[in-house]
Amino acid sequence: MPTTVALAARSHAVITSHQDAGGAYPASPTFSAYRGYAWLRDGGFTAEGVSRYGDTASADRFHDWVDRVLVARRGQVDELRSAGGAVPVERMLPTRFTFAGDNGSDPWWDFQTDGYGIWLWAVVTHAERHGLDLSRWRAGIEVAVDYLTAFWDLPCYDWWEEHVEQRHVSTLGAIHGGLRAVLPYLGGRRATDAAGAADAARHLALTEGVRDGHLVKWLGSTAVDGSLPACVVPFGLVDVADPVAAATLATVAADLDVDGGVHRFRADVFYGGGQWLLLSALLGWNLARAGDTAGARRHLAWIADHATADGELPEQVPDHLLHPASRQEWLDRWGPVATPLLWSHGMYLILADELGVLA
Repeated sequence: MPTTVALAARSHAVITSHQDAGGAYPASPTFSAYRGYAWLRDGGFTAEGVSRYGDTASADRFHDWVDRVLVARRGQVDELRSAGGAVPVERMLPTRFTFAGDNGSDPWWDFQTDGYGIWLWAVVTHAERHGLDLSRWRAGIEVAVDYLTAFWDLPCYDWWEEHVEQRHVSTLGAIHGGLRAVLPYLGGRRATDAAGAADAARHLALTEGVRDGHLVKWLGSTAVDGSLPACVVPFGLVDVADPVAAATLATVAADLDVDGGVHRFRADVFYGGGQWLLLSALLGWNLARAGDTAGARRHLAWIADHATADGELPEQVPDHLLHPASRQEWLDRWGPVATPLLWSHGMYLILADELGVLA
């Protein structure tokens, strides 16, 4: 197992060596279905890891890229907001973009609002950490805020690009976190709208997205999801000290954590339903904030144990498959699991920094 410092350095190198010249972080440089595309969700967390590592320039370039992508869609957002009535999903902004900032040319599960909230949180957090002037990205921020305040409550695909018919608690958490983070930098009607949407998203999640004292996968569900800890840290939908937060972390751990590796959800058949490194880091991040340093370190060590020989972190590993009979189908369809996944590397940097062991 590589040392934490060595794997952190390798993670930073993997991220920055694959960063596009225009600033985008590719989801994975080798995986057939991800190659050539960048997501706001993946990239937002990856940029947070790089920012925590101290590489301001790389994170700046990513946020510059997102800003350009969003500014180019100012007119589209204005048209959507003024359309009135139901807007077809196909007209919404996509969840992933080419490195040049274009929409993808092949079909995808595109309508996902969480990434726009995640980016708002990431760019504000980065700017505050390094004392940067947020006005550098103001135009793109305003597009994201206007888009979310208009469409935050619509059903859409979740983090895993499934169930477009549902309203997902992790999505509501990301929207709340992003709008709350940027609120001090807004003014006038935009600030009023952002505060209203953030409060409404939180109220909806806590009234219809809680069962048996813990957050659930989507409104009205009884299942949990490995992304739910993000509603606590970093997005603050519920405070770390809130009993709902403690119950959510405990239920996710009991249902989805095996030996330090975290599954997405019990019904997951993607590559057989393996354990995701980034979700292990997310749960570890939450445990660290909740005061369980030993638990957080357990997750950090588990991630390091699953690095490849050259220090690359995959998307998931097949140690404890939930549905092993489904694995071959995905191998035949898309080839080996995405390796490296830049989001995995970004999350490793976040957790290592949270534990104070980056250097």
